[in-house]
Amino acid sequence: MIIFRDAVPADLLRYLAKWLPLSCAVAILTGSASAFFLFALDWATATREAHRWLLAGLPLAGFAVGWIYLRFGKQVEAGNNLLIDEIHDPKKVVPLRMAPLVLGGTVISHLFGASVGREGTAVQMGGALADQFTHLFKLAHEDRRIILMAGISAGFASVFGTPLAGAIFGLEVLAIGRLRYDAILPCMTAAIVADQTGLLWGIHHTHYTIATIPPLAAWPLLAMIIAGALFGLTGKLFAEVSHALGDFMKKKIGYAPLRPFVGGVFIAVAVWGLGADRYIGLGIPTIIEAFQHPLPAQDFLGKLAFTIASLGSGFKGGEVTPLFYIGATLGNSLAPLLQLPFPLLAGIGLVAVFAGAANTPIASTLMAIELFGADIGVYAGLACVISYLFSGYSSIYRAQRTGRGKHRKASADVRLGDLGHETARKTPSPPEA
Repeated sequence: MIIFRDAVPADLLRYLAKWLPLSCAVAILTGSASAFFLFALDWATATREAHRWLLAGLPLAGFAVGWIYLRFGKQVEAGNNLLIDEIHDPKKVVPLRMAPLVLGGTVISHLFGASVGREGTAVQMGGALADQFTHLFKLAHEDRRIILMAGISAGFASVFGTPLAGAIFGLEVLAIGRLRYDAILPCMTAAIVADQTGLLWGIHHTHYTIATIPPLAAWPLLAMIIAGALFGLTGKLFAEVSHALGDFMKKKIGYAPLRPFVGGVFIAVAVWGLGADRYIGLGIPTIIEAFQHPLPAQDFLGKLAFTIASLGSGFKGGEVTPLFYIGATLGNSLAPLLQLPFPLLAGIGLVAVFAGAANTPIASTLMAIELFGADIGVYAGLACVISYLFSGYSSIYRAQRTGRGKHRKASADVRLGDLGHETARKTPSPPEA
């Protein structure tokens, strides 16, 4: 007879008793904040579309947000990168002011016509709210790392309605090729509860439809490899040019509020002159169109340019929804060349460009399954992995660390923002024991 000793050990019960309520508390706060944010974002978008003249105020709006961050938000200006740095190297609790500052800055950016996203805002609110429990319960460094990861997962899940992707995103975004499974229960709990909290507040997420997914065969799989490579290179281009423009603006314009002012002038003039309204804001209607009919090939380039200009000059918001737009429209354009249904490649592009730009192929694959159904899983997984490989050591998050190399040895535990491509190539990590 087999006897199971310590089937439910006391330390496991203590672990559950600590992290289940903590994760739920983080999730309820974050889900509620995300719901308020999404309602505010809907208002800002509808108001801008009804009053196109608001675009003329984009430079002044950028200056105002830049001044507020200069005056009150220097400690939190790093945004998502600050959260990732604090998880890797805990120093001080993230100020609560991060949440209202990024919420207000993002809503203002959308109200006046910047091309920014929303995930960065939700993740920062989740992380800032979660970290306040460090003060309340005097959490140790290891516990603080975990609760910050739970906050990230809660923010991502609640803003997109994808709890599985949100849970894994909080684990996967920290370092290339390395997951922290000690945080999987808090991240999973926080993501699920935050998503449900948002739904209880009445949030409605965008639904995309892919009517036909072809059966697995040689050509569709080969096409996913080709498309995945192009999606990864696009994500790499987005990340590197965004950072390059940001560095250039900081070098040439010393006074921070003037950077989004100058960027706002260029964006507003370009939108007015080119009639490029479809490339500002979130662009959800265009993403939906990418699943319905063929779109102009230049759409992904237009969104790429306007988003880089907005984020690189200092407007607040996220990168992920613009990456969805870029990926969906690029996939739409590739479909005839690869002889595949354009809704399929629009869906694959939506998640795969993000996978490459953020180095999160597992979370992106799960997102595809949650958004489009399980039948897309193999195609999405292959394209996301190829995109991840082709994006190299670029990332929209400079604070990401090198955990394990993608396809060659890389220096371990180095911030991607401090890692040159030559360094990654020439400096191998120590051999494993």
